[in-house]
Amino acid sequence: MRRRIIVCDGADVARFWSRIGAGEGEELTWVPREHESRARPPGFRALPGGMSADAIAKLETSHGDGFALASDEGPWIRAAIRAIDEAAPGAPVLVLSDRLGDDEVPDRACLRRSGLASMLRDDVDAQFDHLENLQRVVELRDLLDPREKVGILLQPDPDPDGIACGYALRALLGRKRTTAPLISFGEVKRPENHALVGALGIEVRTVTPDELEEFDGLVLVDVQPNVFGEPPPARVLSIYAVIDHHPERGGYDAVIKDIRVSYGATATILTEYLRAARIEISPKLATGLLYGIKSDTQLLGRDTTQRDMMSFAFLHAHHSPALLRRIERPALPMDGMRALGRALSRATVRDGVHVLALGRVREDVIPQVADMALQAEGAEWAVAAGIVASDIVFSVRNVGYVRAAGDVVRDVVEGLGVGGGHRSMAKGIIPLKAFRERYGRATREQIESALFDAFMRAIHRERS
Repeated sequence: MRRRIIVCDGADVARFWSRIGAGEGEELTWVPREHESRARPPGFRALPGGMSADAIAKLETSHGDGFALASDEGPWIRAAIRAIDEAAPGAPVLVLSDRLGDDEVPDRACLRRSGLASMLRDDVDAQFDHLENLQRVVELRDLLDPREKVGILLQPDPDPDGIACGYALRALLGRKRTTAPLISFGEVKRPENHALVGALGIEVRTVTPDELEEFDGLVLVDVQPNVFGEPPPARVLSIYAVIDHHPERGGYDAVIKDIRVSYGATATILTEYLRAARIEISPKLATGLLYGIKSDTQLLGRDTTQRDMMSFAFLHAHHSPALLRRIERPALPMDGMRALGRALSRATVRDGVHVLALGRVREDVIPQVADMALQAEGAEWAVAAGIVASDIVFSVRNVGYVRAAGDVVRDVVEGLGVGGGHRSMAKGIIPLKAFRERYGRATREQIESALFDAFMRAIHRERS
């Protein structure tokens, strides 16, 4: 918010506000009451012409400015809002009063009401933050409400942050899955993400770029067009809105861009939207958003801000622990259990590396096994590998204080396949044909031995 224009009804209210003080970008004004001394309260200037549209116009407001009206008098508040609506249509308004109820304040899209007597400096800042988020919600609704069908586009193989945010945006817009479906160019793959979708009772529909034409509104959540290839499909280069926390990329047009790079998760942004709009957050929605923040920040341990922590704390008070356990501990299919049992029967941890070769399995089993394998005593690295169609697919986990998993995996697959990832988790794919050409066979024993040797070389290369 560019400017915060504080308007106090009378000298007593202005003197009270002077104890709160002026924050950055705040302008303190007051409207003297009849028969009241014209002595200026410290830090204030009288609103020229009193509370009228002409007086508001003289403030030369622009888009992004907001007002706070401090008074316990209903007629004064209502007159002030009429003046603002005439001189600065759509400007966000914060009403601060200890006596007025919702029914005594005009029904207005971008208006928020709070108490006054107990207000501290931090409280004022928090209320203006809510007001700024409410303004963004109003802009989104005004833009998207006329649209018949809005596509909420997530990244390929959507992650928990994106899935939860898409679900939250649909709730914020008051839409159903038929008029605001969650869509992606790639299906949900990871088991915990499948569990999240199942627990929330939602569907992420896989679409092709051509199918985007059925939507007369398109919003990208937790993703930007550069993720969709080079060049991206033409339809995603001119969209209605982008809501994301990743570094901003250019090359596309959006009516609304809300990209907050300092945030650890996009779920934090959507949580702030919901709170600002005073949307009732169900345990199911709170659990999804909580898990989105938790997964993207590694339980508030990576790229985390105070805003992530505040949203996490708010959601924690509303989430379902049972539902969260169901998401975090997805069911392992019986064939995966049998493959795990065979691998564990001969497993050892050597030099901090635990490799489990599972044979032919479903792809979603592999990362689950990697998560469990890291729990083995002495393991700093866990590698779970399986054969999926014509590829060897492996997932990697580490304890976090060793070499970055993504870098190690890129070394391991160099000249054989593809791979990469983050500091503590990564994935690699090696075609069976390429593996056999180098190692001769692709038995479980050979895969386990080859991956162990390759990981030891990659890890040692960094340490030397």
